[in-house]
Amino acid sequence: MRKGILSIAILGILCSATVAAQTDTSGREKIYRATHTKVTELKHTKLKVNFDYQKEQLNGEEWLTASPYFYPTNELILDAKGMLIHEVALDNNGKKSPLKYEYKDDILKINLDKTYQSKQDYTVYIKYTSRPNEVKQKGSMAINDAKGLYFINAQGTDPDMPTQIWTQGETESSSAWFPTIDKPNQKTTQEIYMTVPDKYVTLSNGILKDSQKESGGLRTDHWVMDKRHSTYLFFMGVGEYAVVKDKWKNIPVDYYIEKEYEPYAKQIYGNTPEMIDFFSKKMNYDFPWAKYAQISGREYVSGAMENTTATLHGSDILQKPGQLIDENKWEDTIAHELFHHWFGDLVTAESWSNLTVNESFANYSEYLWNEYKYGKDQADYHLMSDVNMYIHNPSDFKKNLVRFNYDSREDVFDLVTYQKGGGILNMLRNYLGDDAFFAGMNDYLKTNEFKNAEAHQLRLSFEKVSGKDLNWFFNQWYFGSGNPKINYSLTFEPVKKQVAVTINQTQDQLFEFPLAIDVYDNGKPKRYHVWVNAEAKNTFNFDVSKTPDLVNINADGVLLADITDAKTPEQNLMQFTNSKEFKSRYTALEGVKDQTGKSPAVTKLLAAALKDPFFRVRIKALQLIDLTNPEQMKALGAEVEKIASNDPKTLAQAAAIGALAKTKDKKYFPIFEKGVNAVSNAVKGNSLSALLTIDPSRANSLADKINLDGASDELLALFLPVIVKNKVASQMEYIAPLAAFYPFVKFQNPELGKTAEEGYNWIMSSDNLKAVQNITKMVGYAKNEMKDNPQAKMMIVQMLKDGLSKKMELLKQNPQSAGINKQIDALNKSIEDFK
Repeated sequence: MRKGILSIAILGILCSATVAAQTDTSGREKIYRATHTKVTELKHTKLKVNFDYQKEQLNGEEWLTASPYFYPTNELILDAKGMLIHEVALDNNGKKSPLKYEYKDDILKINLDKTYQSKQDYTVYIKYTSRPNEVKQKGSMAINDAKGLYFINAQGTDPDMPTQIWTQGETESSSAWFPTIDKPNQKTTQEIYMTVPDKYVTLSNGILKDSQKESGGLRTDHWVMDKRHSTYLFFMGVGEYAVVKDKWKNIPVDYYIEKEYEPYAKQIYGNTPEMIDFFSKKMNYDFPWAKYAQISGREYVSGAMENTTATLHGSDILQKPGQLIDENKWEDTIAHELFHHWFGDLVTAESWSNLTVNESFANYSEYLWNEYKYGKDQADYHLMSDVNMYIHNPSDFKKNLVRFNYDSREDVFDLVTYQKGGGILNMLRNYLGDDAFFAGMNDYLKTNEFKNAEAHQLRLSFEKVSGKDLNWFFNQWYFGSGNPKINYSLTFEPVKKQVAVTINQTQDQLFEFPLAIDVYDNGKPKRYHVWVNAEAKNTFNFDVSKTPDLVNINADGVLLADITDAKTPEQNLMQFTNSKEFKSRYTALEGVKDQTGKSPAVTKLLAAALKDPFFRVRIKALQLIDLTNPEQMKALGAEVEKIASNDPKTLAQAAAIGALAKTKDKKYFPIFEKGVNAVSNAVKGNSLSALLTIDPSRANSLADKINLDGASDELLALFLPVIVKNKVASQMEYIAPLAAFYPFVKFQNPELGKTAEEGYNWIMSSDNLKAVQNITKMVGYAKNEMKDNPQAKMMIVQMLKDGLSKKMELLKQNPQSAGINKQIDALNKSIEDFK
């Protein structure tokens, strides 16, 4: 699973309102979360289902083949959430014999006809009704709902929303639509007969074996998965999709896409076959399934989910050329979910405590794909961004990667398991070397294929291949918490012509690790690789001719650590110009962010960065540049103008246009006016913003050029004042991510927060159903983020009540408006949900 990516507003809530609460709740439950005891071994699950769109229910029949796992038993215990159970029987070659059962508290206990021995199979028949709206299980921060089965616009009342059905099994929600043992260490083959209106296509795990027309305009599709996989990975998808065909070798690769986006399917998904080929070769283990399909679902409850052979993505994957020319923002997620088909689906974590063997690998696959496709700089940028999310969230410092004492099982879907876990794998790869690292992954897959595993088995595979004892590594990084917090000092000894570099660890739990140090002598670096012991101070001596010009700690950027460092502009310039590694160049740039315009060395550094081959470095420099400074304008203005006009990366062009706009100089109007007609959303957006910043009188004439559908957070923040001030009604629905959280935005950025509040009041004083629905949807996403922060919840409820009051006034003026009544209902429901 890839967690949903929330907006800057929600991230602001996380930073300012819920950090203390998260710190308090994490790990407070000191209960040992053991792996589920296997009493029964599932063998095969056969389902026949049809759907009641009006009631939003599923009518199902199930034939479940199983046996006792080891000890004899005369009982079968299944998870079955919110269901009606109509019939339970033993099925013996088609002959049904009723069985006694008890169903309460979402558990179905079945008394078998006799005591069965280990490996002695039986088949139980269950006729049932799945009622997802009756499921009591609640969502979490990672997965914001737990109904398992979702009917989207089932009655077709929303003309702007397609009718869809999709399922979400992780963590334990498959049992909301079929009775099963809903634990990750249960694996079974499956087949599903899905009866649907003939106008819809279906998708499930495995291959489509047969499709038969039925009376009444219906059709039954028979999907078969003949390899064992965990029950949480079962999937059904139904809707009006175009199916765009692709393939890898002889394996079908299909893209189920809403018809409006069919022309862009290959731009969105088209790298998938190359990804399959790359991952298969990298791990020396071919893609292990019969097909691979990807589908998107509206109102999805997280980011994406790796249902075996049938990945489900949130609808944010649906992008058009204006977004895709800038960057396919979903490409990392596509790689992530695909990689799960080895790490997660083929070999599955035996318990949620060991989720790292699924999610940390999927996270690291994003690095591997970026490294292969776009180069090491892009991969290192991605990893740095991920690790920084973990480093800057202090609530995660005390969490072990492998965690047996969580409060809720979905607590482990966090920055530690994903972002930190990916960084840990990068360190392990660096320590072992590529050959041993990928051979270890291969051994782990082959040893545990179609079974379950845990972190110890991962360690054993790497040790088996490399011959190295890795307990020191796993004890620190997998079964421990935190990370090194480092500062350093140096002393030059002129007689010995040596510099003593002392590495200080300031955290409580000390680490041991390899460390790369660059020592600059006469302006040139020499790389040293040292071993830091688990001690508060480690001192290393290096030969130098004089006091070093610079010492660069963690020069290769591999160590996951919080490093305190202070360098002069001259030292940052030296580090930037002499470093091959991305992170050293980038941190040198970040090191001068408060010194721009104060030193010639900073200007030289920015000039070098503008010519850097990696566009993210160019963008960072453009964000730091201040062309209102005469020295910078003289030295950098021409290069910035050049980038704005013809950089090969549209995101860099857009950043350069933003830098030029700060001058408010009308001589750049031709660049901005050309940019307004660009395909790129970023170039168009920044060009529009530049024109309107310099000449506000053009707002009305340019309003129709603004389109914030799918806009980045940065672009949204840039345009919010323009949209609100000029009442650009066509864009009202898209400002919800900021308007919905204006009380929190105010804390971080008072000026932007004030505008967001004006935008919220504008929405609440207008008859715009979509805008209100977007508001309630956004606060719904955030509900679980602030579950332990009553103050934050109170602020949201008060905001919603204020909005409701404005809607009631609007209704008095328009008493016949059905749309306003729907908006009032949506606000009331949202308020109720927060109680």
